[in-house]
Amino acid sequence: MLRHGPSWPRSPPLSASRSILLIIGGGIAAYKCLELIRRLKDRGIASRCILTRAGEQFVTPLAVGTLAGERCFTDLFSLTDEADIGHIALSRSTDLLVVAPATADLIAKMANGHADDLASTGLLATDKRILIAPAMNPRMWQHPATRRNMALLQKDGVLVVGPNSGAMAERGESGPGRMAEPHEILAAIEQALAGEQRQPPSIGFLGRLPGQGTALGRALAGKRVLVTSGPTHEPIDPVRYIANRSSGKQGHAIAAAAAAAGAEVTLISGPVGIPDPAGVTTIHVESARDMLDATEQALPADIAIFAAAVADWRVAGAADQKMKKGEHGTPSLALVENPDILATIAAREIDRPQLVVGFAAETQNVIAYARAKLAKKGCDLIVANDVGGTGVMGGDANTVHLVTADAVESWPTLPKAEVAARLVEHLAALLADKG
Repeated sequence: MLRHGPSWPRSPPLSASRSILLIIGGGIAAYKCLELIRRLKDRGIASRCILTRAGEQFVTPLAVGTLAGERCFTDLFSLTDEADIGHIALSRSTDLLVVAPATADLIAKMANGHADDLASTGLLATDKRILIAPAMNPRMWQHPATRRNMALLQKDGVLVVGPNSGAMAERGESGPGRMAEPHEILAAIEQALAGEQRQPPSIGFLGRLPGQGTALGRALAGKRVLVTSGPTHEPIDPVRYIANRSSGKQGHAIAAAAAAAGAEVTLISGPVGIPDPAGVTTIHVESARDMLDATEQALPADIAIFAAAVADWRVAGAADQKMKKGEHGTPSLALVENPDILATIAAREIDRPQLVVGFAAETQNVIAYARAKLAKKGCDLIVANDVGGTGVMGGDANTVHLVTADAVESWPTLPKAEVAARLVEHLAALLADKG
């Protein structure tokens, strides 16, 4: 999909004293790590690198070391390195370990505590946080063994970015498994180094599964769940767009909670600056029309949760070139309505999900507007919240009201991960009642 402007956060460069240990696995996506190292240097983050033996088939130690500014480490049994640095010191004299690409083999080694080379030994010996960027064939990513290994890493508190969906290097192969792009991995690294993992668990931090402490268990095992999340960007010209103030944190947390409850989850995400949740098929889109197309292609589903903040309008005729200020005075933008994704899916006759859930972010008359939206859209439930103050859009907590035709259930202010867990538990119970 076309992207109009960057979708990752811009923040001041971190101190040069911050550093990562980058472990480069054996996959075609290893070449992206060269760009990642360059971006890290631009942000003032030093990187030491370990290149696995399989990784050497795709990039060379010379290229990696040249960009990183110091020797690339490859051999567990180098006596010189063991005397001067040591695999334990190497994995502890840093702020964060990053594995990219994290292949199915490396993920299996991490999950099961193997230590037969420098990379796996360093990962086992570290006392630092770990971020992985999975990359593999879609069938390998969806294999039960990989899912079990990812669940173990979730329990161990590993951070995850990606994978994305799309075409694979192998001819004709497509689906989830593409390694996250360098800017997405950089954003996840900066979040981790900034200490965001100390916030209530939400997107990317897997130290506590969404739903822990509830009755979730495997309540959605065998069910298909569709979630939309984040904003949409509606282009004005190639560099400007109309958008809503959505971080995607709530929608992504819901997708993660549904996956933790055993569901097969498809997440349709607008442009956000947060990592994709693990164990979820994520499809990245740009505009409202892109999101509707992806949503319809993702059906059928048992539950569809529309948490995205879709722009209500788009420019009738977006400019092909950047509009220059002063050339023709202040431009006048003619707007047209975007498709109503929630109402469109709720009105489907053949493959309408059993539960269609909408979100209503309001600045006043929250319950009244939510009830009106429920009736107008034809959905089964509206999750309403008041965004008139500060701290909700982009924040880590939310106060929501579950509005149905018969009742309103109001919850206290909770971390967004907890809102997600409770909502998934509630929807699982509703689905079970439908039988």
